[in-house]
Amino acid sequence: MPAQNHLNSQQIERLQKALKEEKSGDIRERILILLLLNDGKTQAKIAEFLGCSVNKVSHWCIKGDPDNLETLTDARMSGNHRKATDKYLETLLETIEKEPQELGYEFGRWTAQRLAIYLEDSTGIKLSGAQVRRILKEKKYVYLWAKYSLESKRDPEKRTAFKQKISEYLKIAKLSPERLQVWFWDESGFSLRVTRRKNWCKKGTRKKVRGDRRKGRINVMGGLRYSDKKRFVEFLTKGNSSNFYKVLKIFYQELINEWVEAGNQASEFAAKGAKIVIILDNASFHKKQEYLKKIETELPNIHLEFLPEYSPDYNLIELVWHSTKEYIANRLFTSIEELEYLLHRLLNEGELIIKWDRKIKNKGNDCIPV
Repeated sequence: MPAQNHLNSQQIERLQKALKEEKSGDIRERILILLLLNDGKTQAKIAEFLGCSVNKVSHWCIKGDPDNLETLTDARMSGNHRKATDKYLETLLETIEKEPQELGYEFGRWTAQRLAIYLEDSTGIKLSGAQVRRILKEKKYVYLWAKYSLESKRDPEKRTAFKQKISEYLKIAKLSPERLQVWFWDESGFSLRVTRRKNWCKKGTRKKVRGDRRKGRINVMGGLRYSDKKRFVEFLTKGNSSNFYKVLKIFYQELINEWVEAGNQASEFAAKGAKIVIILDNASFHKKQEYLKKIETELPNIHLEFLPEYSPDYNLIELVWHSTKEYIANRLFTSIEELEYLLHRLLNEGELIIKWDRKIKNKGNDCIPV
């Protein structure tokens, strides 16, 4: 047990300086224990003065080394509780000014969570995405959306009429799914390189991003059934009329299989099965006459309903695409195979959890749920 006045003048000066500069309240308390002990206070008096237990005072009297202040830390101060050092801040600000491709990644933007993961590998200091976000805000960085708008291109009358029509479809589909099914259909792409998204930049400035998105891109096509939120998704190499028709044929066969599993005959599906209303956008390959005739002849239960122009916010499957992109946004992928495997699990194996009460809102050339 150290005695009164066991500290020399250099040790006292070092402890007093650390007491003023140290940010951690726990370490300041431990320094104060050593200084009070040096003044001749008993452990019981120190514990009473600090409002802590005698065991705690006794522990730091033995463990604390005035010549090595690192002994005043403990395991609880590692991990998320570790503060960002000057070197960490310097590396963070250097990293945010670089494109991810310069550091060997194929995604197109830094998010706070991605920065936290990268900096943990680089510096050994683990902070959360929220902590990194707060640091960046303190450094006058903001996360901005590019400004786009579709409102001037819309026809309000067509949107109102379509909304009324689709409301009637949905009422029937909800009350009598055996008579009518409503499927929201669309295509989407998931890329290692994401463009036209938010990015960190100094206030008053806005970064330029590359416009190419073809490298490392995965295309998907599929539908979402309104009544039970069942999803059907196929991976494809390219969105065109031929692939649209092929995917619809696979989709139609899946519905027949579902009809048979319910105890019906496949041959009776066309006459007695539910009518399938597919709501989709006005992409040119959706409207190619050659394939529209094939669909009408070979897939008689299917009826296509095209959205009004510039109205992706009426397509419920946009919520699926956006929720998927939200899920993968903060993950690091070093190959397209990693991304494709995760997408398969999310879209085809039911691992994606979606908040269906969110509303879809147009944001530039894309949709976002709010």
